[in-house]
Amino acid sequence: MIAGLDIKELVELALLLIAVGALSGFLAGVFGIGGGAILVPVFYECFRIAGVPLEVRMPLCVGTSLAVIIPTSIRSFQAHYKRGAVDLGVLRVWWIPILIGVVTGSVVARYAPERLFKIVFVCVAWSAAVRLIFARETWKLGDDLPKGPLMRVYGFCVGILSTLMGIGGGLFSNLLMTFYGRPIHQAVATSSALAVLISIPGALGYIYAGWPAAATYPSVAALQVPFALGYVSLIGAVLVMPMSLVTAPLGVRAAHAMSKRTLEVAFGCYLFIVGSRFVMSLVGGQ
Repeated sequence: MIAGLDIKELVELALLLIAVGALSGFLAGVFGIGGGAILVPVFYECFRIAGVPLEVRMPLCVGTSLAVIIPTSIRSFQAHYKRGAVDLGVLRVWWIPILIGVVTGSVVARYAPERLFKIVFVCVAWSAAVRLIFARETWKLGDDLPKGPLMRVYGFCVGILSTLMGIGGGLFSNLLMTFYGRPIHQAVATSSALAVLISIPGALGYIYAGWPAAATYPSVAALQVPFALGYVSLIGAVLVMPMSLVTAPLGVRAAHAMSKRTLEVAFGCYLFIVGSRFVMSLVGGQ
């Protein structure tokens, strides 16, 4: 028995995480979301099987997701940047507000109830899904992204929501950019750059936020060093990262091969499905 699991269960969990790494890397390239929107729900099930208490399970999922996103998002950003699809002007305006949002989200993560992470995940995921699946040209906030303070407020929101969801910024920034008439391919590419900016300080923030968890739950091996650092599962990160790096460039190729509408519908359906999982969790209390 290791961490409360027998060898067969450990092997099954390891194979599941490796497969998830491949899929998350591909989705990072396709949707510019850093893979977090698939990692968080799957990590949730893995940590449930591993006996991680409900009170800390969701922040552990989010923190581990942000850690995995670091190399994946860098690889995805490099591939999109080579194609000239990243809007560097948006990055220049957003980088400071986003960092402030990430720091704020990390502090909130230390004290927030577990349900808050699920509620934020569902609200943003479903909002984006509705916008993408039922996309109409009349559903716009403007013809282009705003200037001045409002744009910086948006950047702060991207930072804090992404940190609470563990998604690297893709969902909210994609939603914003498409609401302001930006092409989905440009939104996806720019989001991959935001994921780099969010994931590194975000992961460090979750290590800080989750540091007391090991002492609070001394019998839970999955929360102890060397299995985890704060709310970052080192085992989960190590198993997921390698395959995600291999498949991220493949996802970029797929994204640029798809039509605008196909990409929107695929992304929207996926977000609705993963959001539904956490609605069931909120209703069922597990």
